[in-house]
Amino acid sequence: MTTCPKVERYGGLRTNSALSAFEVPVDGKAHRPLEHSSRVFVAGRNGLVGSAVWRELVREGFTDVIGPGSAELDLRDRRAVFDWFAAARPDVVVLAAARVGGIKANATRPAEFLSDNLRIQVNVLDAALEQRVERLLFLGSSCIYPKFAEQPIREEALLTGPLEPTNDAYAIAKIAGILQVRAVRRQYGLPWISAMPTNLYGPAANFHPEHSHVLPSLIRRFHETKESGARRVVNWGSGSPRREFLHVDDLARACLHLLEHYDGGGPVNVGTDTDLTIRELAELVREVVGYRGSVEWDSSQLDGTPRKLLDVSRLTELGWAPRIELREGLTQTYAWYVENLGSDALRN
Repeated sequence: MTTCPKVERYGGLRTNSALSAFEVPVDGKAHRPLEHSSRVFVAGRNGLVGSAVWRELVREGFTDVIGPGSAELDLRDRRAVFDWFAAARPDVVVLAAARVGGIKANATRPAEFLSDNLRIQVNVLDAALEQRVERLLFLGSSCIYPKFAEQPIREEALLTGPLEPTNDAYAIAKIAGILQVRAVRRQYGLPWISAMPTNLYGPAANFHPEHSHVLPSLIRRFHETKESGARRVVNWGSGSPRREFLHVDDLARACLHLLEHYDGGGPVNVGTDTDLTIRELAELVREVVGYRGSVEWDSSQLDGTPRKLLDVSRLTELGWAPRIELREGLTQTYAWYVENLGSDALRN
């Protein structure tokens, strides 16, 4: 005869149990509003995602949002992270901190992308578990899915095929984070969740000429060419891969929505349900920037995955939809870029 494990309660949740203290529908829908007085730790608050999440929390009236920068707390330092959690004792964690970069950075520095991201994740998740943090959202990336996954990509495609080689190290780190969140749910009953955003853009993006993602890279290239008076832009790759792009402010809204409306072990895709070719994106950026010269493509450069369009039906069924159309978001992002040229905010 088996006996039921002893159940300890923490903030209305069960710990040391594989079950939550409240009933969770099979589809993962939940209704669990956050108290605006909750202490919310945004890990990576100065980055593209973290800064947007911070803005959204403040806009929604949260009064105790915290997030030391990397100079104050190196999330790769395990002892420092555990000490910080013990002192700060956050109620909610949004894990948006990561080493990120575009296709060239991922392809040429895989060891750093794997090691740094694994250490950041394991340290934060383990420290959050030690303090029995009640709510946690782990942010991954659409690169976790197989290179040739059926389109649009459903969450169930995870671990069903080989990854894109140019960013497999980063993807493996993010997959490990998803599985750690799932393991904590199973072993300790804490309702931690994970979300997988598509390609992101917006204020605080990295505009580095070699290490940035495709959209900020295009903005910088077209702007600098226009300002220099040159009449020729050369973009990397063939321009044929298809990508979808989500404004980071929309992602921030999705994060808060998921924390309050989702409780499931599987990741949730966050995207726009529409994509375009990189050539089409370049043309849109060219129009927004006002560049009037020629555009060429260097097909000797890597293309990456041929298409990455996320199936967002799981998130749509939870009542969320994006608000910012791509041209509008691009116009806002370009204006921010121009305004911040030469400043530390640009990370160039």
